[in-house]
Amino acid sequence: MKILGIAGSLRQDSFSYKTLLVAMQKIKNPEIEQEIIQLRDLNLPFCDGSSDYDNHSDVALFRQKVRESKAILLAAPEYHGSVSGALKNALDLLEVEQVKGKVIGLIAVCGGVSNTGAINTLRIVCRWLHALVIPEQIVIAEAFTAFDERGQLRDPQLDAKLKEMVDHLVLFADRYPFSS
Repeated sequence: MKILGIAGSLRQDSFSYKTLLVAMQKIKNPEIEQEIIQLRDLNLPFCDGSSDYDNHSDVALFRQKVRESKAILLAAPEYHGSVSGALKNALDLLEVEQVKGKVIGLIAVCGGVSNTGAINTLRIVCRWLHALVIPEQIVIAEAFTAFDERGQLRDPQLDAKLKEMVDHLVLFADRYPFSS
């Protein structure tokens, strides 16, 4: 099984990426392949509503990575009560056949108070892509204070909740009959 993490921020040293690193560390099964994509490392065009992106090798690479995964962990910064434009654009570049049947876990990282705007938006987008979003979700408020100097979560309850969410992602992906 392969689990793909997608960091939905373009910012260097983003909290979305830090959160994915912590989440992936919680997967202890050596038979589970893990990979993290940082959208800032890809040169993705703006989605224009077509499906013809043959001249964009990073679109093909991104679609292939998604297609090869059984589960996806999306980590999104919350900007103005919603998902980052970079992550929404990346998801818009995907087609249903690349995402259909994937099991998805959602994480939102906020600079301020806890909010679920990004997660709610991602649930809708993932549903339209025919994916199964697990009920567990994580919101990290005031992300600039959430990590210690080693990059680990300071709050043990939040860390335990993240582990529970990742465990459920693995469990659902292993049992969900339609995921590839």
